[in-house]
Amino acid sequence: MPEESLPADNHVHSEWSWDARKGDMEATCARAVELGLPSVAFTEHVDHTARSGPFDAEGYLASVERCRDRFPQLRIVTGVEIGEAHWDPEDTAALLRGGRFERILASLHSVPDLPGHPDMAVRYRTDPREKVVRDYLAEIEKLITSFDDFQVLAHIDYPVRRWPGPDGSPDSATFDPRLFEEEYRHALRLLAGTGRVLEFNTRVPLHPLLLAWWREVGGEAISFASDAHRPDALARGFRDAVGVAEAAGFRPGRDALDFWRRA
Repeated sequence: MPEESLPADNHVHSEWSWDARKGDMEATCARAVELGLPSVAFTEHVDHTARSGPFDAEGYLASVERCRDRFPQLRIVTGVEIGEAHWDPEDTAALLRGGRFERILASLHSVPDLPGHPDMAVRYRTDPREKVVRDYLAEIEKLITSFDDFQVLAHIDYPVRRWPGPDGSPDSATFDPRLFEEEYRHALRLLAGTGRVLEFNTRVPLHPLLLAWWREVGGEAISFASDAHRPDALARGFRDAVGVAEAAGFRPGRDALDFWRRA
């Protein structure tokens, strides 16, 4: 499909995220213009885990304004990806006070019973892989039901990124969501009941079954997300993702900046 018809990238990281060592906001904006993207949302990490560093909100917002001046043809959206927001509601509320961020993503990278709250992938070393995914989805339920101030749920399939294949090495292609259909449908139904948006994250492309289940339980909208941590990963996999989304019954909004909605 023509690159100019790609949807907005609603989940992007720059040098203002603690884990984006190759991030570059200005270079990412230049890449967005080159691709013809209508919009890019810089949703920087604010995680409630020991691995996360401090977030310089003022420096980040100043950088956004510089990029808006330099790239007036590109809609640049401010945002944050709040990891484990329900673990520290007071800190989360303080971050969001004043409404300076236009796009709020809620995400989960760990679970409470891991000392130091390292990445979920650590659990694959000690627990059956099925238990890792089920524990993750149980914590997703807590996130959805106890944190209200978000618009989009990011990467509901996060543990799939490190899903162990037959030889024990990560192999997301061997993941079968039907093993967890009940748990996924439950989490998706809860999310749909809040009227919020499901993210189609293309870092490891969301399985088509999850999109189909999302629509079946009443999900109204999806958000495309590369989860890019460097400029050359912007809109990665979007052309294929658009085809999957259309097959699942989602279509662009009237405005190119809108989320895609049920046909």
